[in-house]
Amino acid sequence: MTTIILLLISNVFMTIAWYGHLKYKSSPLWIAILVSWLIASIEYCFQVPANRIGHGQFTAAQLKTIQEVITLVVFCGFSVIYLKEPLKWNYLVGFLFMIAAVFVIFKEWN
Repeated sequence: MTTIILLLISNVFMTIAWYGHLKYKSSPLWIAILVSWLIASIEYCFQVPANRIGHGQFTAAQLKTIQEVITLVVFCGFSVIYLKEPLKWNYLVGFLFMIAAVFVIFKEWN
């Protein structure tokens, strides 16, 4: 559970770093890059421990899969709440296909 919580926190920071500046397009690009980089550096303080703690319980591929699903969930909330963008049906279908990949990756195949 620690791994999941750390990945969730790291993804909140990374989503803010990658997409938060979109509401401030009048700000110079170099400021957006600098602020995003500073926010992303905080993200690494959660991402790296999450992967270190989780590796062994999960494979690297499983950790990446978990991270991507968390990213989608965080991004959906962020885009609707912060960016005020609608969550369209085709986005959800695409995300469901990605979540189906979780089943394929985590299933023990004989």
